[in-house]
Amino acid sequence: MSLSVIGKRLFAFCGNGFYHKHTKFAALNKIRLLRTRNTEIRMAAHIMTQTTRATNKDETREVMALWPDLVRDLMNIDYYSDIPDVSKWIVKILQYNVPNGRKRRALALIYAYRMLAPPEQLTDENIRLARILGWCIEMIQAFLLIIDDIQDKSQMRRNQPCWYLCNDIGLAAINDAIMLESAMYQLLRIYFKEKECYVDIMELFHEITMKTTMGQCLDLLSTNFDKKKNLNLFTMDRYNSIVKYKTAYYGFLLPVKIAMYLAGMRDPEMHRQAKTILLEMGHFYQVQDDYLDCYGDLTITGKNSTDIQEGKCTWLIVVALQRANPEQRKILEECYGFEDMEKVKRVKNVYDDLGLLNTYSIYEEETYNLLTTHIQQMSRGLPHDLFLNLLEKIYRRIN
Repeated sequence: MSLSVIGKRLFAFCGNGFYHKHTKFAALNKIRLLRTRNTEIRMAAHIMTQTTRATNKDETREVMALWPDLVRDLMNIDYYSDIPDVSKWIVKILQYNVPNGRKRRALALIYAYRMLAPPEQLTDENIRLARILGWCIEMIQAFLLIIDDIQDKSQMRRNQPCWYLCNDIGLAAINDAIMLESAMYQLLRIYFKEKECYVDIMELFHEITMKTTMGQCLDLLSTNFDKKKNLNLFTMDRYNSIVKYKTAYYGFLLPVKIAMYLAGMRDPEMHRQAKTILLEMGHFYQVQDDYLDCYGDLTITGKNSTDIQEGKCTWLIVVALQRANPEQRKILEECYGFEDMEKVKRVKNVYDDLGLLNTYSIYEEETYNLLTTHIQQMSRGLPHDLFLNLLEKIYRRIN
Protein backbone atom coordinates (compact mmCIF):
# COMPACT_ATOMS: atom_id res chain seq x y z
CA MET A 1 0.00 0.00 0.00
CA SER A 2 1.33 3.47 -0.84
CA LEU A 3 2.01 6.12 1.78
CA SER A 4 -0.55 8.42 0.17
CA VAL A 5 -3.30 5.80 0.56
CA ILE A 6 -2.35 5.18 4.17
CA GLY A 7 -2.31 8.94 4.74
CA LYS A 8 -5.84 9.32 3.37
CA ARG A 9 -7.07 6.54 5.62
CA LEU A 10 -5.37 8.18 8.57
CA PHE A 11 -7.23 11.44 7.92
CA ALA A 12 -10.46 9.47 7.70
CA PHE A 13 -9.74 7.86 11.05
CA CYS A 14 -8.97 11.21 12.67
CA GLY A 15 -12.17 12.78 11.41
CA ASN A 16 -14.49 9.94 12.40
CA GLY A 17 -15.81 9.73 15.95
CA PHE A 18 -16.46 6.01 15.69
CA TYR A 19 -12.73 5.20 15.82
CA HIS A 20 -10.80 5.10 19.06
CA LYS A 21 -7.42 6.63 19.76
CA HIS A 22 -5.59 3.33 19.46
CA THR A 23 -6.82 3.06 15.85
CA LYS A 24 -5.24 6.41 15.03
CA PHE A 25 -1.99 5.39 16.71
CA ALA A 26 -1.99 2.09 14.80
CA ALA A 27 -2.30 3.97 11.51
CA LEU A 28 0.47 6.37 12.49
CA ASN A 29 2.71 3.48 13.47
CA LYS A 30 2.01 1.81 10.12
CA ILE A 31 3.21 4.95 8.31
CA ARG A 32 6.32 5.15 10.49
CA LEU A 33 7.04 1.47 9.91
CA LEU A 34 6.71 1.86 6.14
CA ARG A 35 8.96 4.92 6.12
CA THR A 36 11.59 3.17 8.25
CA ARG A 37 11.47 0.04 6.10
CA ASN A 38 11.79 2.02 2.87
CA THR A 39 14.71 4.02 4.30
CA GLU A 40 16.50 0.80 5.23
CA ILE A 41 15.81 -0.65 1.78
CA ARG A 42 17.06 2.55 0.13
CA MET A 43 20.31 2.45 2.12
CA ALA A 44 20.89 -1.21 1.24
CA ALA A 45 20.06 -0.58 -2.41
CA HIS A 46 22.41 2.41 -2.48
CA ILE A 47 25.31 0.30 -1.18
CA MET A 48 24.45 -2.41 -3.70
CA THR A 49 24.29 0.16 -6.51
CA GLN A 50 27.74 1.54 -5.65
CA THR A 51 29.14 -1.99 -5.96
CA THR A 52 27.23 -2.57 -9.19
CA ARG A 53 28.62 0.63 -10.74
CA ALA A 54 32.16 -0.63 -10.28
CA THR A 55 31.12 -3.99 -11.73
CA ASN A 56 29.42 -2.25 -14.66
CA LYS A 57 32.70 -0.63 -15.71
CA ASP A 58 34.33 -4.04 -15.96
CA GLU A 59 31.26 -5.47 -17.68
CA THR A 60 31.19 -2.64 -20.20
CA ARG A 61 34.77 -3.42 -21.15
CA GLU A 62 33.89 -7.09 -21.65
CA VAL A 63 30.85 -6.18 -23.73
CA MET A 64 32.84 -3.80 -25.93
CA ALA A 65 35.57 -6.40 -26.44
CA LEU A 66 32.94 -8.74 -27.89
CA TRP A 67 31.57 -6.27 -30.46
CA PRO A 68 34.21 -6.71 -33.22
CA ASP A 69 33.65 -10.48 -33.15
CA LEU A 70 29.91 -10.04 -33.68
CA VAL A 71 30.41 -7.67 -36.61
CA ARG A 72 32.82 -10.13 -38.17
CA ASP A 73 30.41 -13.05 -37.68
CA LEU A 74 27.61 -11.07 -39.31
CA MET A 75 29.77 -10.29 -42.33
CA ASN A 76 30.76 -13.95 -42.73
CA ILE A 77 27.26 -15.18 -43.54
CA ASP A 78 26.44 -16.08 -47.14
CA TYR A 79 24.02 -13.18 -47.64
CA TYR A 80 26.79 -10.71 -48.33
CA SER A 81 29.33 -12.85 -50.18
CA ASP A 82 28.48 -11.59 -53.69
CA ILE A 83 27.62 -7.97 -52.75
CA PRO A 84 30.75 -6.58 -51.05
CA ASP A 85 29.59 -2.96 -51.38
CA VAL A 86 26.53 -3.71 -49.26
CA SER A 87 28.66 -5.63 -46.78
CA LYS A 88 30.95 -2.62 -46.29
CA TRP A 89 27.98 -0.29 -45.95
CA ILE A 90 26.36 -2.44 -43.26
CA VAL A 91 29.60 -2.36 -41.28
CA LYS A 92 29.46 1.45 -41.43
CA ILE A 93 25.85 1.43 -40.23
CA LEU A 94 26.72 -0.89 -37.36
CA GLN A 95 29.84 0.97 -36.23
CA TYR A 96 28.26 4.43 -36.36
CA ASN A 97 24.93 3.65 -34.72
CA VAL A 98 25.30 0.74 -32.30
CA PRO A 99 28.32 0.80 -29.93
CA ASN A 100 28.35 4.44 -28.78
CA GLY A 101 25.42 4.51 -26.37
CA ARG A 102 25.39 4.01 -22.59
CA LYS A 103 24.33 0.36 -23.05
CA ARG A 104 21.96 0.62 -20.10
CA ARG A 105 19.64 -2.05 -21.49
CA ALA A 106 22.46 -4.44 -22.38
CA LEU A 107 24.00 -4.11 -18.93
CA ALA A 108 20.58 -4.56 -17.30
CA LEU A 109 20.09 -7.81 -19.23
CA ILE A 110 23.50 -9.19 -18.21
CA TYR A 111 23.01 -8.14 -14.58
CA ALA A 112 19.52 -9.69 -14.53
CA TYR A 113 20.85 -12.95 -15.93
CA ARG A 114 23.57 -13.13 -13.27
CA MET A 115 20.90 -12.58 -10.60
CA LEU A 116 18.33 -15.01 -12.03
CA ALA A 117 20.37 -17.97 -13.26
CA PRO A 118 21.39 -20.75 -10.85
CA PRO A 119 25.14 -20.89 -10.08
CA GLU A 120 25.76 -23.91 -12.30
CA GLN A 121 24.43 -21.94 -15.29
CA LEU A 122 26.84 -19.04 -14.87
CA THR A 123 29.52 -20.44 -17.15
CA ASP A 124 31.77 -18.29 -19.31
CA GLU A 125 29.86 -19.44 -22.39
CA ASN A 126 26.45 -18.51 -20.95
CA ILE A 127 27.70 -15.11 -19.80
CA ARG A 128 28.98 -14.59 -23.35
CA LEU A 129 25.52 -15.48 -24.69
CA ALA A 130 23.97 -12.93 -22.32
CA ARG A 131 26.36 -10.29 -23.66
CA ILE A 132 25.43 -11.19 -27.24
CA LEU A 133 21.76 -10.74 -26.35
CA GLY A 134 22.69 -7.40 -24.82
CA TRP A 135 24.13 -6.37 -28.19
CA CYS A 136 20.93 -7.57 -29.87
CA ILE A 137 18.99 -5.10 -27.72
CA GLU A 138 21.45 -2.35 -28.58
CA MET A 139 20.95 -3.09 -32.29
CA ILE A 140 17.17 -2.86 -31.93
CA GLN A 141 17.67 0.38 -30.00
CA ALA A 142 19.80 1.79 -32.83
CA PHE A 143 17.24 0.74 -35.44
CA LEU A 144 14.45 2.52 -33.56
CA LEU A 145 16.54 5.65 -32.95
CA ILE A 146 17.44 6.06 -36.63
CA ILE A 147 13.72 6.08 -37.49
CA ASP A 148 12.84 8.28 -34.52
CA ASP A 149 15.47 10.88 -35.47
CA ILE A 150 14.10 11.12 -39.01
CA GLN A 151 10.53 11.53 -37.76
CA ASP A 152 11.50 14.13 -35.15
CA LYS A 153 13.95 15.92 -37.48
CA SER A 154 16.60 15.57 -34.77
CA GLN A 155 20.09 16.93 -35.38
CA MET A 156 22.32 15.14 -32.87
CA ARG A 157 22.36 11.68 -31.35
CA ARG A 158 24.96 10.54 -28.81
CA ASN A 159 27.12 13.63 -29.40
CA GLN A 160 27.35 13.09 -33.15
CA PRO A 161 25.13 14.03 -36.12
CA CYS A 162 22.13 11.77 -36.62
CA TRP A 163 22.76 9.02 -39.17
CA TYR A 164 20.33 10.41 -41.75
CA LEU A 165 22.30 13.68 -41.77
CA CYS A 166 25.66 12.01 -42.49
CA ASN A 167 26.91 12.39 -46.07
CA ASP A 168 23.44 13.44 -47.22
CA ILE A 169 22.03 9.96 -46.54
CA GLY A 170 18.59 11.45 -45.96
CA LEU A 171 15.59 9.13 -46.18
CA ALA A 172 17.80 6.28 -47.40
CA ALA A 173 18.53 5.88 -43.68
CA ILE A 174 15.13 4.18 -43.38
CA ASN A 175 16.46 1.28 -45.43
CA ASP A 176 19.63 1.28 -43.32
CA ALA A 177 17.51 0.98 -40.18
CA ILE A 178 15.64 -1.99 -41.65
CA MET A 179 18.95 -3.68 -42.50
CA LEU A 180 20.10 -3.07 -38.92
CA GLU A 181 17.00 -4.78 -37.53
CA SER A 182 17.46 -7.70 -39.94
CA ALA A 183 21.11 -8.03 -38.91
CA MET A 184 20.01 -8.39 -35.29
CA TYR A 185 17.79 -11.36 -36.17
CA GLN A 186 20.69 -12.89 -38.11
CA LEU A 187 22.87 -12.56 -35.01
CA LEU A 188 20.15 -14.20 -32.96
CA ARG A 189 19.96 -17.09 -35.43
CA ILE A 190 23.75 -17.59 -35.52
CA TYR A 191 24.09 -18.02 -31.77
CA PHE A 192 20.71 -19.23 -30.50
CA LYS A 193 19.05 -21.31 -33.23
CA GLU A 194 19.76 -24.56 -31.37
CA LYS A 195 18.92 -23.16 -27.92
CA GLU A 196 15.67 -23.97 -26.13
CA CYS A 197 15.04 -20.26 -25.50
CA TYR A 198 15.42 -19.26 -29.18
CA VAL A 199 11.75 -19.10 -30.15
CA ASP A 200 10.70 -17.35 -26.92
CA ILE A 201 13.39 -14.69 -27.33
CA MET A 202 12.77 -14.19 -31.04
CA GLU A 203 9.01 -13.83 -30.51
CA LEU A 204 9.66 -11.41 -27.65
CA PHE A 205 11.81 -9.20 -29.89
CA HIS A 206 9.04 -9.18 -32.52
CA GLU A 207 6.37 -8.39 -29.92
CA ILE A 208 8.30 -5.59 -28.22
CA THR A 209 9.35 -4.02 -31.53
CA MET A 210 5.72 -4.00 -32.64
CA LYS A 211 4.57 -2.42 -29.38
CA THR A 212 7.33 0.19 -29.49
CA THR A 213 6.39 1.24 -33.03
CA MET A 214 2.75 1.46 -31.92
CA GLY A 215 3.84 3.80 -29.13
CA GLN A 216 5.79 5.88 -31.64
CA CYS A 217 2.68 6.04 -33.83
CA LEU A 218 0.56 7.28 -30.93
CA ASP A 219 3.24 9.86 -30.10
CA LEU A 220 3.19 11.15 -33.68
CA LEU A 221 -0.61 11.22 -33.75
CA SER A 222 -0.53 13.28 -30.55
CA THR A 223 1.69 15.91 -32.16
CA ASN A 224 -0.65 15.98 -35.18
CA PHE A 225 2.29 15.26 -37.53
CA ASP A 226 3.81 18.71 -36.87
CA LYS A 227 0.67 20.49 -38.07
CA LYS A 228 -1.43 22.80 -35.88
CA LYS A 229 -1.19 21.51 -32.32
CA ASN A 230 -4.30 20.18 -30.61
CA LEU A 231 -3.66 20.29 -26.88
CA ASN A 232 -6.99 18.56 -26.26
CA LEU A 233 -5.19 15.36 -27.25
CA PHE A 234 -2.80 15.71 -24.32
CA THR A 235 -4.66 13.69 -21.69
CA MET A 236 -3.11 11.59 -18.93
CA ASP A 237 -4.64 8.43 -20.41
CA ARG A 238 -3.01 9.10 -23.76
CA TYR A 239 0.30 9.99 -22.12
CA ASN A 240 0.26 6.76 -20.09
CA SER A 241 -0.33 4.75 -23.27
CA ILE A 242 2.51 6.47 -25.13
CA VAL A 243 4.91 5.81 -22.26
CA LYS A 244 3.85 2.21 -21.82
CA TYR A 245 4.26 1.30 -25.47
CA LYS A 246 7.11 3.57 -26.57
CA THR A 247 9.37 3.40 -23.51
CA ALA A 248 8.46 0.87 -20.83
CA TYR A 249 8.17 -2.30 -22.91
CA TYR A 250 11.52 -2.15 -24.66
CA GLY A 251 13.40 -0.03 -22.14
CA PHE A 252 12.60 -2.05 -19.02
CA LEU A 253 10.58 -5.19 -19.71
CA LEU A 254 12.62 -6.48 -22.67
CA PRO A 255 16.05 -6.85 -20.97
CA VAL A 256 14.70 -8.65 -17.91
CA LYS A 257 12.34 -10.97 -19.80
CA ILE A 258 15.17 -11.99 -22.15
CA ALA A 259 17.33 -12.74 -19.10
CA MET A 260 14.50 -14.82 -17.63
CA TYR A 261 14.17 -16.88 -20.81
CA LEU A 262 17.94 -17.39 -21.04
CA ALA A 263 17.91 -18.58 -17.41
CA GLY A 264 15.14 -21.07 -18.26
CA MET A 265 12.44 -19.23 -16.32
CA ARG A 266 9.09 -19.68 -18.11
CA ASP A 267 6.64 -19.60 -15.19
CA PRO A 268 3.78 -17.31 -16.39
CA GLU A 269 3.23 -15.91 -12.90
CA MET A 270 6.89 -14.94 -12.60
CA HIS A 271 6.69 -13.16 -15.94
CA ARG A 272 3.43 -11.45 -14.93
CA GLN A 273 4.90 -10.08 -11.70
CA ALA A 274 8.06 -8.93 -13.45
CA LYS A 275 6.01 -7.25 -16.18
CA THR A 276 3.86 -5.34 -13.67
CA ILE A 277 6.78 -3.82 -11.77
CA LEU A 278 8.95 -3.18 -14.85
CA LEU A 279 6.21 -1.31 -16.71
CA GLU A 280 5.68 0.85 -13.61
CA MET A 281 9.42 1.48 -13.51
CA GLY A 282 9.41 2.41 -17.21
CA HIS A 283 6.66 4.97 -16.56
CA PHE A 284 8.70 6.44 -13.70
CA TYR A 285 11.74 6.69 -15.98
CA GLN A 286 9.84 8.54 -18.73
CA VAL A 287 8.36 11.09 -16.32
CA GLN A 288 11.92 11.74 -15.14
CA ASP A 289 13.00 12.12 -18.77
CA ASP A 290 10.27 14.70 -19.38
CA TYR A 291 11.34 16.64 -16.31
CA LEU A 292 15.05 16.53 -17.24
CA ASP A 293 14.33 17.73 -20.78
CA CYS A 294 12.86 20.91 -19.32
CA TYR A 295 14.68 21.38 -16.01
CA GLY A 296 17.84 19.27 -16.28
CA ASP A 297 21.39 20.59 -16.63
CA LEU A 298 21.91 21.34 -20.33
CA THR A 299 25.62 20.50 -20.08
CA ILE A 300 24.71 17.02 -18.85
CA THR A 301 21.50 16.18 -20.73
CA GLY A 302 22.25 18.04 -23.96
CA LYS A 303 18.56 18.99 -24.07
CA ASN A 304 17.14 22.49 -23.89
CA SER A 305 13.38 22.07 -23.59
CA THR A 306 13.23 20.23 -26.91
CA ASP A 307 9.93 18.59 -25.90
CA ILE A 308 8.30 22.02 -25.68
CA GLN A 309 9.75 23.04 -29.05
CA GLU A 310 8.61 19.82 -30.72
CA GLY A 311 5.15 19.90 -29.14
CA LYS A 312 5.53 16.53 -27.42
CA CYS A 313 2.93 14.98 -25.15
CA THR A 314 4.83 14.98 -21.85
CA TRP A 315 3.98 14.62 -18.19
CA LEU A 316 4.66 18.33 -17.62
CA ILE A 317 2.29 19.62 -20.30
CA VAL A 318 -0.44 17.15 -19.32
CA VAL A 319 -0.32 18.20 -15.66
CA ALA A 320 -0.11 21.87 -16.67
CA LEU A 321 -3.23 21.56 -18.83
CA GLN A 322 -5.07 19.92 -15.94
CA ARG A 323 -4.27 22.87 -13.66
CA ALA A 324 -4.15 25.87 -15.98
CA ASN A 325 -6.66 28.70 -15.70
CA PRO A 326 -8.08 30.15 -18.95
CA GLU A 327 -5.30 32.74 -19.23
CA GLN A 328 -2.55 30.16 -18.72
CA ARG A 329 -4.27 27.79 -21.13
CA LYS A 330 -4.23 30.52 -23.77
CA ILE A 331 -0.45 30.98 -23.33
CA LEU A 332 0.09 27.23 -23.73
CA GLU A 333 -2.09 27.16 -26.85
CA GLU A 334 -0.15 30.04 -28.39
CA CYS A 335 3.38 29.00 -27.41
CA TYR A 336 3.61 25.21 -27.09
CA GLY A 337 5.24 23.44 -30.02
CA PHE A 338 7.34 26.34 -31.36
CA GLU A 339 11.14 26.66 -31.59
CA ASP A 340 11.02 30.38 -30.71
CA MET A 341 12.87 30.46 -27.36
CA GLU A 342 10.75 33.37 -26.15
CA LYS A 343 7.67 31.17 -26.52
CA VAL A 344 9.49 28.30 -24.82
CA LYS A 345 10.25 30.64 -21.92
CA ARG A 346 6.58 31.61 -21.61
CA VAL A 347 5.58 27.94 -21.43
CA LYS A 348 8.17 27.33 -18.72
CA ASN A 349 6.89 30.37 -16.82
CA VAL A 350 3.44 28.77 -16.78
CA TYR A 351 4.99 25.55 -15.49
CA ASP A 352 6.72 27.52 -12.74
CA ASP A 353 3.56 29.42 -11.82
CA LEU A 354 1.70 26.11 -11.53
CA GLY A 355 4.33 24.72 -9.17
CA LEU A 356 5.30 21.80 -11.38
CA LEU A 357 8.82 21.59 -9.92
CA ASN A 358 7.38 20.87 -6.49
CA THR A 359 4.75 18.55 -7.95
CA TYR A 360 7.46 16.54 -9.67
CA SER A 361 9.53 16.28 -6.47
CA ILE A 362 6.53 14.88 -4.62
CA TYR A 363 5.75 12.53 -7.51
CA GLU A 364 9.33 11.21 -7.63
CA GLU A 365 9.51 10.51 -3.90
CA GLU A 366 6.06 8.93 -3.62
CA THR A 367 6.56 6.81 -6.73
CA TYR A 368 9.92 5.57 -5.48
CA ASN A 369 8.35 4.55 -2.17
CA LEU A 370 5.42 2.88 -3.91
CA LEU A 371 7.67 0.93 -6.28
CA THR A 372 9.87 -0.14 -3.39
CA THR A 373 6.83 -1.47 -1.55
CA HIS A 374 5.57 -3.29 -4.65
CA ILE A 375 8.97 -4.93 -5.14
CA GLN A 376 8.99 -6.12 -1.52
CA GLN A 377 5.61 -7.76 -2.13
CA MET A 378 6.82 -9.80 -5.13
CA SER A 379 6.78 -13.57 -4.67
CA ARG A 380 7.44 -16.72 -6.73
CA GLY A 381 11.18 -16.61 -6.15
CA LEU A 382 11.98 -13.43 -8.05
CA PRO A 383 14.96 -11.77 -6.33
CA HIS A 384 13.95 -8.44 -4.83
CA ASP A 385 17.52 -7.16 -5.04
CA LEU A 386 17.40 -7.30 -8.85
CA PHE A 387 14.44 -4.94 -9.07
CA LEU A 388 15.56 -2.73 -6.18
CA ASN A 389 18.91 -2.24 -7.90
CA LEU A 390 17.26 -1.36 -11.23
CA LEU A 391 15.07 1.16 -9.40
CA GLU A 392 17.99 2.67 -7.48
CA LYS A 393 19.88 3.22 -10.73
CA ILE A 394 17.20 5.60 -12.00
CA TYR A 395 16.10 7.22 -8.74
CA ARG A 396 17.06 10.92 -8.67
CA ARG A 397 19.09 10.51 -11.84
CA ILE A 398 20.41 13.62 -13.62
CA ASN A 399 20.62 12.32 -17.18
